[in-house]
Amino acid sequence: MGRTHALMLVSGRRRLLTALLQAQKWPFQPSRDMRLVQFRAPHLVGPHLGLETGNGGGVINLNAFDPTLPKTMTQFLEQGEATLSVARRALAAQLPVLPRSEVTFLAPVTRPDKVVCVGMNYVDHCKEQNVPVPKEPIIFSKFASSIVGPYDEVVLPPQSQEVDWEVELAVVIGKKGKHIKATDAMAHVAGFTVAHDVSARDWLTRRNGKQWLLGKTFDTFCPLGPALVTKDSVADPHNLKICCRVNGEVVQSSNTNQMVFKTDDLIAWVSQFVTFYPGDVILTGTPPGVGVFRKPPVFLKVSEGPDSTDGKLWVRTLWKEERSKGSRGQQPPANTTACRSLG
Repeated sequence: MGRTHALMLVSGRRRLLTALLQAQKWPFQPSRDMRLVQFRAPHLVGPHLGLETGNGGGVINLNAFDPTLPKTMTQFLEQGEATLSVARRALAAQLPVLPRSEVTFLAPVTRPDKVVCVGMNYVDHCKEQNVPVPKEPIIFSKFASSIVGPYDEVVLPPQSQEVDWEVELAVVIGKKGKHIKATDAMAHVAGFTVAHDVSARDWLTRRNGKQWLLGKTFDTFCPLGPALVTKDSVADPHNLKICCRVNGEVVQSSNTNQMVFKTDDLIAWVSQFVTFYPGDVILTGTPPGVGVFRKPPVFLKVSEGPDSTDGKLWVRTLWKEERSKGSRGQQPPANTTACRSLG
């Protein structure tokens, strides 16, 4: 890549960030954006770590740049500044780029110690339900086994007839901690990604004693990625456009400035109860526009999926039916999917 071409790419990314993020003071200053990914490629053995060269770009193989680096994101984050500094050097170098068509993106974090989720965390989402804004965070969880990659299929299970969409901003923890003060919380954050809190509404509202866990944690119900955008690349995570489309129609459109409890407050609150570890994921809640509160309610069917093409925070997911006895219908699943995060 020539110097002129590289400068053009950097300039384009900066213009995009400026368009997406309102310039506000934050405990860190944005730099050239770093988009960490986990990926596979036909010529490589096992998963590798990489850098996505811009939203929708190819991938720099970090393990080829420095073979001593770990090959999983959790191990990478556990080593803290030592591995991040290597990634910064790789970002600044003129390295070969694997074409996007030649790699398979995995979730940016796989097998975390925990996936913490927040309910009712958008003011406008509370309004659509005509319920009070919570005075304390409403916390639930998904099992780590629900995580899939951004281009993986999400299975519509035969046990549910009411599977719904929920696009969310996700926080990835980079540093271990408990009893973390809100003022220190960002020191424990590695970065941000986009998530989809897929929800089986019938299991949330009528089954399993109305406890949320089972309705939230079917296998494949937590698509993530593709990129973990490091915190120094995001001017203000609480001023991001967040939207979701289903079959080309915008169904969710809001801004993370509508979050009731911000990232630092959520980390401080949850860390009273549990220890955060590098790689832990926090899903920070969804904006209004989910299917269950439409009149009449709308739920996902085979070959439908959230979609967006406007470059903002979004998630698109491929849906298919579980091929088991008693599954609904015989339609073949769609064969394409895509997901972007944080511009």
